[in-house]
Amino acid sequence: MKFTGLLLGLLLLSAEVFSQKAYHLASPNARVNLTVNVSNEGKLTYALNLAQTSVVKPSSLGFKLQKPAISLTNFTLISADSSEFSETWNPVWGEVKSIENHYKQLKLRLKAIPANVLIDVVFRIFNDGIGFRYEFPEQEGFKHFIVADELTQFNLATNNKTFWIPGDYDTNEYLYNTTLFSEIHALAAAKKEKDIALQSLIADNAIQTPLMMKTPQGIYLNIHEAALVNYPVMHLMANTKTFGLTSHLTPDAVGNKAYLQTPFNTPWRTIVLSNKAEDILASKLILNLNEPSKIEKTDWIKPQKFIGMWWEMHVGKATWEKVGGKHGANTENVKKYIDFASEHGFDGVLVEGWNEGWEDWFGNWKEEVFDFVTPYSDYDVDALLAYAKKKNVKLIMHHETSGSVTNYERRMDKAFQFMKNKGFETAKTGYVGRIIPRGEHHDSQWMVNHFNRVAAKAAEYQIMIEAHESSRPTGLHRTYPNWLANEAARGNEFNNAPTLGLVPEHETILPFTRLMGGPMDYTPGFFKMHLNQFIPSRTTRVRTTLAKQLALYVTMYSPLQMVGDLPENLKVYPDALQFIKDVPVDWDDTKILSAEPGEFIMIARKQKGQNQWFVGAVSDENSRELLVNFDFLPAGKTYTATIYQDASNADWEKNPEAYQIQKVSVDSQTKRTIKIAKGGGFAISIK
Repeated sequence: MKFTGLLLGLLLLSAEVFSQKAYHLASPNARVNLTVNVSNEGKLTYALNLAQTSVVKPSSLGFKLQKPAISLTNFTLISADSSEFSETWNPVWGEVKSIENHYKQLKLRLKAIPANVLIDVVFRIFNDGIGFRYEFPEQEGFKHFIVADELTQFNLATNNKTFWIPGDYDTNEYLYNTTLFSEIHALAAAKKEKDIALQSLIADNAIQTPLMMKTPQGIYLNIHEAALVNYPVMHLMANTKTFGLTSHLTPDAVGNKAYLQTPFNTPWRTIVLSNKAEDILASKLILNLNEPSKIEKTDWIKPQKFIGMWWEMHVGKATWEKVGGKHGANTENVKKYIDFASEHGFDGVLVEGWNEGWEDWFGNWKEEVFDFVTPYSDYDVDALLAYAKKKNVKLIMHHETSGSVTNYERRMDKAFQFMKNKGFETAKTGYVGRIIPRGEHHDSQWMVNHFNRVAAKAAEYQIMIEAHESSRPTGLHRTYPNWLANEAARGNEFNNAPTLGLVPEHETILPFTRLMGGPMDYTPGFFKMHLNQFIPSRTTRVRTTLAKQLALYVTMYSPLQMVGDLPENLKVYPDALQFIKDVPVDWDDTKILSAEPGEFIMIARKQKGQNQWFVGAVSDENSRELLVNFDFLPAGKTYTATIYQDASNADWEKNPEAYQIQKVSVDSQTKRTIKIAKGGGFAISIK
C-alpha cells in the first residue's frame, strides 16, 4: 500500500529561525533520523543520526559536468514532496521467503543555479538506513550530458574502525584491511599484493564499497550503492583527517565518467546502520531499492549445488590448455565428475578448459580469443551431455572472455543459442585481464552496461548466469533473478596464491562487505588443506579447519554453491561430506544469531519448503566459544541436531582436518555452547 501527499507543514521548519530550509524525516520506527538542508547560499546537504547519535555529519551533494561544462552545486528549491510506501514481496530465491519494503520518502525538486538545470534528489529512509539518488527529469534545453564528477559526500562523525580494500578500477580481489579510518593507506596495502592479475589503483586515499565501519559508540554502518545501471562504479576518496568520504566514479578510456540522457536517475547511494551487527547482515535495504523482476516467467530459474572440474588446474594436477598432455577437460575425466555429482546428489558439473583457445588466452590483450562454441577435440560435448542426462546431472558452461568483451558481445547470441540447443542451463562468465574496448575498466560505465546486458540477454534464452571478475553487485539479482551470483572479491581460489592468500578472518568480513550487494560464488568445500598434493614444493594452504569449510555453506550465502575440492579428497571424509550433500541453497527464513565483523558470524537458516534448519558459525584466527540458542525453532517440537565441529585438538595451522560429529536432541528451549578452534567453525543440520 502506498501513501503520498504533501507534509511540508511538518517537514519545513521556519526559515526565519534557521535561515535555511530544513527537512526532517524519521524512519518508520523513528530510530533513523535524516535532516536535509538547502542553505540560503543554495548548498544542499544531508545528515544522518541513529536515535540521538550523529553518524553522518552535514554532507554536500552535487555534480560537475564535462558537457555542458557546468557545476551543479548551488540550487534553488522549487518543491518538496513526501510520501510513505509499504509492501511485502517474494523473491524468486533468497535468504527469506518474503521481504518487507517499508520506507518514507522525501523528494526535492531543485534548479541548479546559474545553469537552470532541473534535478530531483530523492531520499528513502528505512528502519535500517537510507538510500538517496539524483534524478534528471526530461526538460527543455538539457538532454544529453557527460558527467565529469559526482560530488556526493559522506562526512563521518567519528574516527571509525574500518574494514576496507584499496580503490581499484579493475579488481576487488584484495585482502581486507582493518584499521581506524585515519589510518587508511591504500597504496601501501596494495603494495603487499603480488598475486592479483591486473591492478589499476586510484590513490592512497581511495577505497571501495561496500565499506563497513564501527563507530566508537558501537554503531555499525555500511556504505554502498544499489541498482547500478548505465553508470560507473562508485569508489570513495577518504579524507583521513576530517573523516570525510567523497564519491569517485570510474572513468572511461578518455577520462569521462558517464554519458547520459534525460530522463535519467543515478544508482542509489546507501547507508545501512544499526547498533547491532546482526542487523547489518539481515538488511534488505539494497534489495528493496532495486526494481522488481523484469523476467515474468521464472520457473526455469533454479538455485543449484555443483562440483567443478576447476580446482585440478589451480593445484597443478591438470591444465586448461590441451597442449602439454595434462588437459583436464577431456571426456573421460569429466565423466568421473558427473559420476561423483550423481552419486552425491549434486545438481551440476562446471567444466573449465573445454573450448579451444587456452594456449595463449591471457596477457596478450588480443581481441580474438574464444568463440564459445568450439570444443577441444578430446571433449565430446554431445556424449557428455547425454551421459550427464542419464545421471540426472547438468553440465555448466564456462565462458571466459580474457577481458575481450567486444569479442563476447559479438558472439553472445551464438554462444547462448549453442547452450540452448545443447541443453546447458547455466553459464559462468569470466573477465580475466585488461578490457577490450582498450582503455575501459571492469568498473566503467561501458562494462557495467555489459554485465547488465549479459543478464538480460541470458534471460532471453532462459539461461542462468554467474560472473567472475565483474564489478561488485548492487542488488540487481532482484531485477534479473537469473543472475544468480558473482565473484567480485577474493574467493577461495586465492588459497593457492603464494604471497598473501586468504587469512582466517576473511570469511568473517566478507558478509559485512562484499555480500551486502548480492551472493558470492566463494567456492567453499575444501577437505585437503595443504595444496602440495601434486606439486610437492608448494607451500600454499587453506587457512581454515575442515569444519569451517562446512559452515561456509550457511554463512556465505549463495543460490549457486560450488563444492570446491577434488572428488578424491572429498571421498576421504564421507561423514563430513554428508553435510554438504544435505545443506540446501534456497531458504524460507534466516536468523542472524550473533556476529561481529572481523571476529565471528553465526547464522541459522530454514530450508525452502521444509521444516529443517541449518546453522553455520565461523571464527577468525582466534579460538572461541559460541552459545547457540535454538529459540528459532518452533515451540513444542523436538529435533535431531547433527553437529559437525572442530575436534578438541583442531587448529587451522597445526591440525586443520580434525573434526567430530555428534547427534543430540534439541528444541526451542535448548541452549548449547560449542567451542571453535583457531580458524575454525561448526555446522549443524537440524531435522
